Amino acid sequence: MKNKPKNWAWAYMFLAPSVILICILNLWPILQTLWFSLNDIQGFQPPKWAGLGNYITVLGNEEFAGAFKNTVVYTLVTVPAGVFLSLVTAVLLNTSIRCKGFFRICYFLPVISAPAAVAMVWRWLYNSEFGIINFLLSKLGIDGLNWIGDSKTVLLSVMIVGIWAMVGYNMVILLAGLQNIPRTFYEAAEIDGASGYKKFMYITVPLVSPTLFFVILTTTISSLQVFDHIYMMVDSTNPALKSAQSLVYLFYKYTFVQYDKGIGSAFASLLLGLVLILTCIQMYAQKKWVIYQ
Repeated sequence: MKNKPKNWAWAYMFLAPSVILICILNLWPILQTLWFSLNDIQGFQPPKWAGLGNYITVLGNEEFAGAFKNTVVYTLVTVPAGVFLSLVTAVLLNTSIRCKGFFRICYFLPVISAPAAVAMVWRWLYNSEFGIINFLLSKLGIDGLNWIGDSKTVLLSVMIVGIWAMVGYNMVILLAGLQNIPRTFYEAAEIDGASGYKKFMYITVPLVSPTLFFVILTTTISSLQVFDHIYMMVDSTNPALKSAQSLVYLFYKYTFVQYDKGIGSAFASLLLGLVLILTCIQMYAQKKWVIYQ
């Protein structure tokens, strides 16, 4: 008992570097953004108190409504599709197949590739005149589309890239969770005559649910913050941009292009609120379906 205060002192000393960095790199920017959102800050002029004026302006902005819709649609499509494909890929790569390591590397390559390079490659693939996608469609007798120049297809094009980019990372995490499932469960199910589908639904999914919940949570947060693919693939002069721009894109536009930090911070603060609400809902809902061993 005499050594207990000393032990606590050592514990706090080892935690201090991480806590200090978290406060500097995460907590302070959040508080600063919330403060900026309550002030009118134009360029390099000193801030002027605006109260909730920036939020009223943002909520009445047509661009906010469109960006909010795009962000929600992007999340609702990419998260289920990306997580499902990641889980299926992880299950297939967890079996005894040839060149398993090679396939894992191929699926993980998009994760370690620079987002700018990935976006530029996909921009070339989507090119309406000499892109390989329209070239293959023409060989099938199908007219090509203006993938990133048409307001009807631009968001779909971005979502395809987003799903493709997230599969590799989520696959690795789910693969680690699958490898922790004891083989004896599958052997017992095989003795009872369970089919592959039943083994997947009643053994794999329940036992990998904690890892699956982590993947869904992090993928949702990441999808709500989509920016780089939109910025790199869709030019600011593209008339279809409004059909693809997200809340983070508007934050960038108002903060770093129009130099209105107050409005930009209001966009960021509203997005933070949305992320917190969805995270709380997911944390509550996970009690209903996540099975911890």
